[in-house]
Amino acid sequence: MPLSKPTSAQAGALALAVGAALALAQAPAHAQPADKEKCFGVALKGKNDCAAGPGTTCSGTSTRDHQGNAWKLVAKGTCEKTESKTSSTGFGQLKEFQDKKG
Repeated sequence: MPLSKPTSAQAGALALAVGAALALAQAPAHAQPADKEKCFGVALKGKNDCAAGPGTTCSGTSTRDHQGNAWKLVAKGTCEKTESKTSSTGFGQLKEFQDKKG
């Protein structure tokens, strides 16, 4: 079966779809206020703002307190002063971390 040449409308629709996809891929998933920062390891179970590891969808999906791969938005400059029982430093961290053992 021979392939037919796409119409101008089809080509335009494809270009529009590709452009929209590229724009969405470059946009941040969640806008973050300038006076806040993501703090990993400080959210309580089910109280995270986002990023709670494999098998979770986003906010409110952390499965335990102080989960190292779940973050909460906190006032800028306070994260590394906020207690985290699973962090090797004992405080929240600005990047995801592996929970310390026992």
